[in-house]
Amino acid sequence: MKLADFDYALPRELIAQRPLEKRDDSRLMVVDRKSGQIKDRFFGDIIGYLEAGETLILNNTKVLPARLLGRRKTGGKIEILLIEKKEGTAFRALFKPSRIKPQEEIFFDASKIKARVNTKQEIIFEAPGADSVYRLGKMPLPPYIKREPSSEDEITYQTVYASCPGAIAAPTAGLHFTKKLLEQIAALGVNEAFLTLHVGYSTFRPVKTENIKEHRMDKEYFSVDQRSAALIKDTKDAGKRIIAVGTTSCRALEAYAGGIRQGYTDLFIYPGYKFKLVDCLLTNFHLPRSTLLMLTAAFTGNELIKKAYASAIEKKYRFYSYGDAMLIL
Repeated sequence: MKLADFDYALPRELIAQRPLEKRDDSRLMVVDRKSGQIKDRFFGDIIGYLEAGETLILNNTKVLPARLLGRRKTGGKIEILLIEKKEGTAFRALFKPSRIKPQEEIFFDASKIKARVNTKQEIIFEAPGADSVYRLGKMPLPPYIKREPSSEDEITYQTVYASCPGAIAAPTAGLHFTKKLLEQIAALGVNEAFLTLHVGYSTFRPVKTENIKEHRMDKEYFSVDQRSAALIKDTKDAGKRIIAVGTTSCRALEAYAGGIRQGYTDLFIYPGYKFKLVDCLLTNFHLPRSTLLMLTAAFTGNELIKKAYASAIEKKYRFYSYGDAMLIL
């Protein structure tokens, strides 16, 4: 398949710049794969599409304050995104501007901590430990959010069940859930199971190959604990549905289906992929030409996802991380 098959034009005003005041006030598009029907609902209506005995799979990764603003010796500003912790206080990182020289020193205002660029993608901090490095950081909001992160984002850019630090981006489908809504879902007899996939740079790294099959994903850490593994098996054995909350949960589940309960996955899901565990998918609306859109298209079929996205644009749904949601049945 070609990269152009996953392109679409989005009016800039539909890119959500801030979260709604209440998480579950977002809209919910419901897409039925069997009938091809598309319905417009609100997120709280998701309860009407869930049944006792089914299992909701939630990614409990927690976003790290991985965006640092530093200063070069020349006084110029530099932005650093910590994308992977390595040994000690060394990190794999992206720099903006990207033209930076090895051995260059970076300073941080109001802190005694400084850092040295080791390579074009690695930085080493003179700091007591990784925690002190992250204390310099802010929430790494995506580049299409055209504002500086605020203290509000420290709460709203985390799911209410985030508990395992390690991500550099939120599993955004989960942002719509409130604790009250999760309690109501549990009261229906729906199981809640948690897994962890630390969302890394691979999730949003641009696809640059025209033949999408030539794209390679970076590895991301995931784990499925024993309780969740048992719930998944019991649900499937009972003929009930597994509902993946987000593309990250979906990838982790499908990697787990391949026989790995804990480790790293570079699984790239695109149309033609045969899903092994996931029966329903809750997801946000994704960037054109992205691996996330390709995964969603694999689940629905490319023509149906195009129809759904065209409808979302026409009806002015809010797009991307702080945007609205889609439930694919």
